[in-house]
Amino acid sequence: MGVGIILTGYLGVRAWDQNQQITSLEQELRDRAALISTQARSLQSASSTISSLRDDLDQVRDDLGDLADEYRDELDRNDEFEDQLRDLAGTLDEFEKLSEIDEELLAKYSKVSFLNENYVPSSLKQIDDEWVLGRADIKDQYFHGDAMKFLEDMLERAERAGHDLRIISAYRSFDEQNELKGQFTQIYGEGANAFSADQGFSEHQLGTTVDLTIPSVGATSQTFGDTEAFEWLVENAHRYGFILSYPEDNNFYIYEPWHWRFVGRDLARDLERTDETFYERDQREINKYLLELFE
Repeated sequence: MGVGIILTGYLGVRAWDQNQQITSLEQELRDRAALISTQARSLQSASSTISSLRDDLDQVRDDLGDLADEYRDELDRNDEFEDQLRDLAGTLDEFEKLSEIDEELLAKYSKVSFLNENYVPSSLKQIDDEWVLGRADIKDQYFHGDAMKFLEDMLERAERAGHDLRIISAYRSFDEQNELKGQFTQIYGEGANAFSADQGFSEHQLGTTVDLTIPSVGATSQTFGDTEAFEWLVENAHRYGFILSYPEDNNFYIYEPWHWRFVGRDLARDLERTDETFYERDQREINKYLLELFE
């Protein structure tokens, strides 16, 4: 009897203890389930937030892409504007440069255009005496200051090649040309028109023209055309911007192998390359070379 009571009591205690454990486990499971539910809601909320953030990020990417496109477009517009500014600046520079260049320097004279008695080149410099023919009747000679370096370079190079080129006449004023033409007319009559320009029609008044010879010839003579010095000029003068104004069979004056005019290296080289003469070119084409005349 006592053992049964004890056993019954023991089993009751065990059952109660197990019930307690079960109750505790159930509570733990409920707590865990609640925690899982809470975490699930948190995950769901986080997932929703991530999804929203991803959408926001995509929108930001799109906005950045649009901004990048706009930035590139703006850069292109700026580049285009800068190009326009450079072009405008270049154009203004050209206009300014053209405004400072004497258009008469590439005009056609020789019975074509006229220089009045008041025209004087903007810059005249005396030619060094070493390049002037040593003759009593030849006074100091002057040449356009901006073209002087080209003349000196040509004469120095000719000298190194063994040719003793000398200047007989360079710049002549309107009055000087008038006096010279009068002297020739007294001697040759109307025949002077074949080799001497009237005042205002002479290339010498521009200050960019020289009459050349060598001491053994000693004058403005067609025999200069038979010399090696003349042949050197024919082959090389264009490199220094000089042309022969009146070659054989020209329409203005007799053949003048001594008469050389500075027109700039670009024009002189182009005339040499195309085998044209200055007076065969259209004046509008010639004027395009004004900007580079002294370059």
